[in-house]
Amino acid sequence: MEDIKLHIYSADTSTIIDLSFVDGGIKAGFPSPAQDYLTDSIDLNKELIRRKETTFLARVSGSSLVEAGICDGDIVVIDKSLEAKNGDFVVAFIDGEFTLKEFQLDEANNCAWLIPHNKDFEPIKVTAENEFMIWGVLTYTIKQLRK
Repeated sequence: MEDIKLHIYSADTSTIIDLSFVDGGIKAGFPSPAQDYLTDSIDLNKELIRRKETTFLARVSGSSLVEAGICDGDIVVIDKSLEAKNGDFVVAFIDGEFTLKEFQLDEANNCAWLIPHNKDFEPIKVTAENEFMIWGVLTYTIKQLRK
């Protein structure tokens, strides 16, 4: 299960980051001068962090979720207060290790599955015999597209 490692950080919401914000979206079609639409500012702390006490940031290290668009080096926002639902990406603790995977409850077979999104990795079956807990639910992914 050494496919993804997370470096966990506390969310610092003590600062306010006012960035120019294009309200109404930027079309991915015909170009338009976005400067004409700058109407407001946005604070990423308020947008990304709903519950300061239970929210953490982590840097992804690994490739088991690349086909879901979660890649090595991405920063993920994790909320520990949310209850995992089918299809959520979760930070799970299983048998002494942490991993980031899609969560699927399989009531028919009395188990759960941690699903990778990379054909080189196998799903992890979770049963009552496993030491298992969901540590948090992924709420946002922040990607660096250019260095």
